[in-house]
Order: sequence, then C-alpha cells, then structure tokens
Amino acid sequence: MYRSRLGGGIGDAALRYVSSVDDDAEIMAYDIIGSQAHVLMLNRCGIIKKSDAKKILAALRGIKSPGRSGAEDVHELVESLVIKKAGMESGGRMHTARSRNDQVALDMRMKVRDDINTVCGRILDVAEALVSVAGGHQKTVMPLYTHMQQAQAGLFSHYLLSHVDALLRDVERLAGTYGRVNQSPLGAGPVGGTGIPINRKMVAQLLGFDGLVENSIDATSARDFAAEYVSMTSIMMTNLSRIAEDLVVWSTAEFGFVELADEFASPSSIMPQKKNPDILELTRGKTARILGDLVAVLAASKGLATGYGRDLQQAKQAVWSASRISAGALEVLRPLLLTIKVDEKRMRAAAESSNLVALDISDRLVGEGIPFRVTHQIAGALARIAHESKRPVSGLGLADAKKAVRGTKVDAQLVLDVSSTATVSSSLKERKSAGSSGYAEQKRMIAGRAKKIHDYRTELASRENRIKAALEDLQRQAGRI
Repeated sequence: MYRSRLGGGIGDAALRYVSSVDDDAEIMAYDIIGSQAHVLMLNRCGIIKKSDAKKILAALRGIKSPGRSGAEDVHELVESLVIKKAGMESGGRMHTARSRNDQVALDMRMKVRDDINTVCGRILDVAEALVSVAGGHQKTVMPLYTHMQQAQAGLFSHYLLSHVDALLRDVERLAGTYGRVNQSPLGAGPVGGTGIPINRKMVAQLLGFDGLVENSIDATSARDFAAEYVSMTSIMMTNLSRIAEDLVVWSTAEFGFVELADEFASPSSIMPQKKNPDILELTRGKTARILGDLVAVLAASKGLATGYGRDLQQAKQAVWSASRISAGALEVLRPLLLTIKVDEKRMRAAAESSNLVALDISDRLVGEGIPFRVTHQIAGALARIAHESKRPVSGLGLADAKKAVRGTKVDAQLVLDVSSTATVSSSLKERKSAGSSGYAEQKRMIAGRAKKIHDYRTELASRENRIKAALEDLQRQAGRI
C-alpha cells in the first residue's frame, strides 16, 4: 500500500521479516481511536469535508480483526480496511498530515498509560494484601536477617510492611512515568511536522492527553518513555522476586516458617511427598525476563542516529512483554499472600534460639552511661560465652558476667542484672524508634500504609476517569458527524 516509490510489491519472505502485525494486535484498538480523533480534527480544521469524515468514522467503527493480512503493520491494515469500506475518495484522506512514525508513538503511549494504571492497581492490591496479613501478625515474633544470618528479633508484620513500602515506591515511580508518557506525539509527522494547518492540541485533548510532545523529532524518534516504563516494571518485579525468594526459603523443611496453599504449589512428577513453590520460583524467573526486556528496549535505541529508524519496531515487543509479566505476577501473588499459613511457634523458637538480644543488652548498658563501643564488647563476649556453653544469654551467671567485663571498668553485677532479664519479648517492647520492629510501631505503621493505599487508589481512579471521560466524549463527537 505504501510502496509507490518502489518498483514492485514486497516479497513474501521480506514481508514476514518486516511485518509487525502480530505484535500490533496489542495496539489495534488504540490505532482506531487515534484515527477517530485525527479525522475529527481534520474536519474541524476544514482540511477534509464532513461527508468524508462521516464515511471514515463509520468505517473505523466497523473494523474487526481480519486475521491474517498482507499488511506490514497495524497502521497500514487499518487504513486499508477504511479505504476498502469508505472508498479511496474518502478513505484515502484519513492519513492526511500524519505518518506511521507519529502514529506508532501515539499508539504506544496510549497503551503504556493504560498499562501503567493496570499495574498500579495490581500493585495496590498486593500492598493491601500484605497490610491485611500484617494486621494479623503484629505479635508474631521472628528473626530478622542480615547476610542471611539471624540479626535481631522482629515481627512478621514488620517484615511484611517493609515490602509494602517498597511496592508503594513502585506506585510513585510509575505515577511519575505516567506524567511523561501521557503526552501526545500525533501531528509531528514523519520527523519534521507538516505544512497542513492541523491542530495538535485538539487531538491531544480528544484523546485525554495532558499535553504535547512538542518537538517533532523528539515526538517520533524517542523511546525513552518506553525504556522508563520497562525500567519501572523491572524494579517492581525485582521487589516481588525478593518476596518470592524469602517465601521459597521459608517454606523449606529446614525453615518451616510458612506453607503455601495447595492451589499455589505443585507436586513432583515422581516424588509424591513434594510440595513445590512453582509460582514463587516462576516469579523469580520472570523477573529475569523483564530485565531482558529492559535491555532490549535500551539496545534498540542506543545506536540509532536522531530520527525514526525501523529498529524501534523491536521495542514494542519488550514493552508488551513487560506489561504481561508484571500484571500477571501481581495478579497471582495477591491471593497467594492472603492464603499463606504461618507457623508462629517455629518462627518464635528460631528467634529465641540465637541470642538475638545481644544488641538490646548493649543498648540497655548504654542507658547506664557506658560508652557504646564498650557495651558492644561486653555483649559480644556474653554471646560468645552463651554459644560455647549452649545456654541462652539470659541463663548466664555472675562468673560469666565477670569474664565478659574483663578489661573494662563495668560492674559485672550490673551486666548480669541486665542480661538475665533480656528476652525477645522485652526487646520488642523496648524497641520504640520510629519505623522499628517494636510492638508499639506496628499499629501506627499499618494504619499509615492503609491510608497511603487509599490515597493512591484515589489518584489512580482520577487518572483513569480523565481518560475514560475524554474517550467517551470522543465517541459522542464522532457519532454526531
């Protein structure tokens, strides 16, 4: 259809190689909507007659996916279907003052903004599930880890809230990306604009965009918005992968902290006793795929001279993949979290078996006016003595305390009084710094995160409603012609 400059049609092998029709199925609906807005603008600017606009809009409304076609891409396909139904005299005017270059940028931006809203909604669903589970585990004691070694006593609710905070930052990042994505490139032409007196702002308003990608070169050739979106989903999936890794490890017989519901696990093909955490493992694996998608978008753009190049066609596949994977992972993780079984006794036993109160003993001695570095030395000595004698720190005697204070001026009886009363429970009662894993902070943080989720949902609904209102108005206006 577009090959009048060339002597003949494209060969079958070459068509298969260059065609993006299959990938473009993701954006066909957006191409039709964008064409409707463009035609309305052309008519209102006096560029095409109302009778031609009416025929084109009627043809656009009647388009259904035709299955296999000989088109190179969705833009050629939609235009050919319009011309077939409306005739060349009218349908041939639809592409006036635009190029496939600004069309594909438009379609991608419309899809990505919808995908951002979908992903944000599902992130909030997962965050809400985490907050819900945290509410039931504000007293569930567990060890917290650094370097995969037990570090401090903590609460399962506190662990869950740490992932809520990470996911809410993902929502914030995607909201920022949305603002940069929701700008209209249509009317930029192939690269340098057009001499036809179009109204780009009118089209942007009809399609619910917040503004224009003003520079025509930038509008058609930049794909940083796609790279940014895939980058944000990559970060989000990395956060999900960390949750998945924790739960995979904690569901092992060696830990036994959690058990997945049967519907989120699978049996072995040969070992009947196995309960495999396949969904969590696939979340880790699919994260690797999204990281590959990010590299694909960046690699498709990094070596191009300024201006549109067909290389950019490859960026679409990576964007669609990132959307499918991230939305799917979030969709399945929410019910998995809500149905997880927690072995509270086993978690607490692990926390109480490792002298995790050593830092609390050190902090208590600081409260007695002793320098922290000295208290650190004493607490470390107590932990070593307890480990070697296979006793808890709270079970050590005066002789042990005297060994621990050797070389210092600290009273051994004071150390004994402090260490003998140090327990996991007392530690969590005393932990009161803002954002800590102490009992007192859990209720406040849970309420705070619930409010944040509500506020983000309100903001998300506002974005979705603005788009919905604009597109509904577009359909009303198209229907009146």
